[in-house]
Amino acid sequence: MTLDSVIDTLRQALDWMPGWAAAVVALSLAALAAVFLHGAVLRLLRRWLPSRHVFLHSLIGATARLIRLGLVVVAVSIVLPLVPLDRETRSIIAHGLLVAVIVLVGWAASVAITQASELYLRRVPVDLAADPLGRKHVTQIRILRRAALTLAIILTTAGALMTFESVKEYGVSLVASAGAAGLVVGLAARPLLTNLFAGIQIAITQPIRIGDALLVENEWGWVEEITGTYVVVKIWDWRRLLVPLSYFLEKPFQNWTRHSTDLIGTVLLWVDYTVPVARIRARLEEIVREARLWDGQVVNLQVVDSNERAIQLRALVSARNSGEAWDLRCEVREKLIAFLQESYPGALPRQRAAVVEFEQRRAAAS
Repeated sequence: MTLDSVIDTLRQALDWMPGWAAAVVALSLAALAAVFLHGAVLRLLRRWLPSRHVFLHSLIGATARLIRLGLVVVAVSIVLPLVPLDRETRSIIAHGLLVAVIVLVGWAASVAITQASELYLRRVPVDLAADPLGRKHVTQIRILRRAALTLAIILTTAGALMTFESVKEYGVSLVASAGAAGLVVGLAARPLLTNLFAGIQIAITQPIRIGDALLVENEWGWVEEITGTYVVVKIWDWRRLLVPLSYFLEKPFQNWTRHSTDLIGTVLLWVDYTVPVARIRARLEEIVREARLWDGQVVNLQVVDSNERAIQLRALVSARNSGEAWDLRCEVREKLIAFLQESYPGALPRQRAAVVEFEQRRAAAS
């Protein structure tokens, strides 16, 4: 059966109906036929496509609704010239189809951006704890993807609105005459635009990346997520600190993993002047060699300060990342204190006081 015979049969079946009813039935049948066709093809693809093609399955799932709507628009566009409708009604439906096509283009662009970024990220294995280069790629792709999606939404909305003649006519006059209103809108949108451009700049210059260890507002944690307007920092006690993107371009902060995840941890101890520093240094080396968190690079003990009561020892130990450096510092501190308590209890800080007899003090006073 050819397409012409199908169209003739459809016309004959709808001749006995009123014009508007025939149009509704014809357009509805066209839309339903497109939906059924899409469903049948989708089931066949999922059945025949091997399960090992994970990306293709995800692509089919991501584009299923997009393709379904596209087929509906195509089917209704084909049937529309054949239904008995007046010119005005036909023009309204055609305009709706044009808007639907613009939305489909924007939707397709968004899906393409998302799928391309996901495909790229799958090819970059990332260990957030020990791979600065991988974290750099993840941060750039996620921020640029959000910026591209925002731009696609703006362009799609603008394209759809420009299809209305009333918007075209009044748009020029509003731009020309409503300078004050434009200024108010610009001031209101300033935080959004500032963070949007800050996100693009962060993606390019990379002051922070996903998984970086930061010290922000006297809080220490890791960059968990970078959105289009703010950064989520996971604090060490599992709280979340939300910081605007512009903060990282305008204010100072500490990035402990800017070029490498390796860190040197510091342990400070106040001890008495009688402490044998060389023996404690030897014990420190024994502790770090037994510790599984030590990366085998830095271990040192120095006398860094003194006052009238005690001296201060600084132990330096290195680890592979910030989390392990913190745990290693705690382990070294605990074991050094235990060593002092067991072997040199007199080396712990003490308060010295001279006991003077009451008579001696009184004699001295007189």
